[in-house]
Order: sequence, then structure tokens, then C-alpha cells
Amino acid sequence: MAEQQTIEGSETLIQRAAGGDHAAFHDLVAPHLSMFHFAILRIVKDPADTQDALQDGLLSIYQDLPRFEGRSQFSSWAYRICVNAALQTLRTRRRLREQFMEDMVSQGEDNGRPMDAEALPEWSVEPDAPLQLEREEIRARMTRTLDLLPDTLRVVFVLKDIEDMDTQDIAALLEITPTVVRQRLHRARMFLQARLKPVLTGRVS
Repeated sequence: MAEQQTIEGSETLIQRAAGGDHAAFHDLVAPHLSMFHFAILRIVKDPADTQDALQDGLLSIYQDLPRFEGRSQFSSWAYRICVNAALQTLRTRRRLREQFMEDMVSQGEDNGRPMDAEALPEWSVEPDAPLQLEREEIRARMTRTLDLLPDTLRVVFVLKDIEDMDTQDIAALLEITPTVVRQRLHRARMFLQARLKPVLTGRVS
């Protein structure tokens, strides 16, 4: 467990790992892997992408470890690196989608046929949902609704309301202003409230 690592023990592991000791690096990050994994998963929402981002994050931690100055806890410092890896995965995925759409449009133009834009399906709740949903079902519905948020809104919501990060830290991490963080958080909360209120109150139409 992370709490079992004493400050002295962590410092020793950090020094050894920074010097290239792979076993020490394993012992250093092992207690935090679950936290890193679930933080990334909440952001990228795909198990395969999560594993890739986690590996990228761990590699960055290992490479940057010699520059770790100890101004914060290792777990907090490494956590931010993993979140950055998750954000980079989102950016890469977005670029791939954009490139795919450009290729499709180009292909359609080459064939002399314009491409038809498909409308996104609207979120809906089954009309026969019971008035008193089980806790597991509510949690599942909340997760599905969270998945509907655009990446920019979901990331801010996850970091603030789930991971409980400070607004200033989120702004620095995402390279946006605190005002933009608060705006995106408000939009995310309003989106979720509008869609989850009927479920939580049992008034599903």
C-alpha cells in the first residue's frame, strides 16, 4: 500500500530508480498503479487506450525522475504525468478522427459524391425504468451519461469533481485559464444534472 512507504523509504527508492534501478522503480510505482490506471480510464474511457496511456505515463515518469525535486509528493507528481499522458491520448485520438474525416471527405470528392453528415444519436432513458433504481444501476447510468460529455468538459469534471484537484492545478495541467476551467465545469455539471435528474428522482419520461 502507498501509505506503507515511509518518506525515507520513498526517497531511497526515488534515488535508486533515478539512477536506473528498474527494480526500485517497480517498487516505487507499484503502490500507485491502481490510482494511475483509474484516473486515466476516467479520462480516455477506453481500456485499450488506457493501457497505452499508462505505459506512456510510466515511461515519462521513469525518464523524468532524475529531475524530480521533491517539492511535492512523488504520487502527486507522477499522477499529473499520467493525466498528461491521458490528455495526449485524447489529442492523438482526436487528430486521428479528424484525419479520418478528411480522408473520407477527400474520397467522396474524388468520387464526385458529397459526403452526408450523420447526426449524433440523442441520449435517452428507457421508458419502463423503475421509480426506485438500484444503486448499481444508477451508477451505471451516471457512467454512461458521463461518457456523453465532450472530452474538454469530461476531463475538467473528472479532475475537479472526481479527483478533487485544485482549479489552479487543473488550469496549469490543461494549459487554460482558471476561468475557462470554471466555465467548462459549470457546463459539465449542468449537462449531467439535466440528464440525471429524471433518473435520480424516478421521473423518467
